[in-house]
Order: sequence, then structure tokens, then C-alpha cells
Amino acid sequence: MAARNDSLKSALSRANEIHISVTGRKSGKTISNPVWFASDEDKLYLLPVKGSDTQWYKNVLNKPSLKVKAGRAEAELKVTPVSDAKQVASVAEKFRDKYGAGDVKKYYSKLDVAVVAPLS
Repeated sequence: MAARNDSLKSALSRANEIHISVTGRKSGKTISNPVWFASDEDKLYLLPVKGSDTQWYKNVLNKPSLKVKAGRAEAELKVTPVSDAKQVASVAEKFRDKYGAGDVKKYYSKLDVAVVAPLS
């Protein structure tokens, strides 16, 4: 598992976008979406574009795991939904640092939740 996560960390360091797959809360089917992300050595951070109204986020609330694909690296990660305003603001700041404040403001309409997944 550690080697797989090392390969994921390496792929994340080179990527601007990843694909996440979640299980549909009503259909039970696998649903994949391209998303922006931020990461550090230990964690992957996701910010749903429409905040708590985002469908993949609602699916994660039902089943708190997702499959992440970055380049050729893939991993199944347990995730923690975050709604604490201070923690969400911290994740939003990571996105602004990576993608620029203008693009985050342009594409992210509601900053009320985030998702965090450990990478180790």
C-alpha cells in the first residue's frame, strides 16, 4: 500500500487535475468526475465546486471513500467531509495558492465544505 501511495503522491505533484470516482447514493453506480485538488505530503484536499450542493460531495457523505486517479496512479482513499469554516477556509487558501484567487472565485460558487483524505 505504501508504494502505491508513493506513486500517487508523485503523480499528484505533477498534476493539475485528477479524476475521482464515488459511489452514487441512489444508483449505487460508480460516478467519475475530473476535479481540481491540492495536496501536501500527508493529505489530499478537495473543494466541491458548488460546496455542499455538489453531487459527488453528497455521495461522499453517504459513503466516505473515493477512488483517485492521477496519471497512471490510482488509490482508494477514505475521506473526511469537513464543514468547519476555519478548516474549509484553509483548504480554499491551498486552492488559491495553486490555481490563483481569480480562478477559484470564478469556478467555486460556494465555499462551505471540503473533503480531506490521508495519503499515508
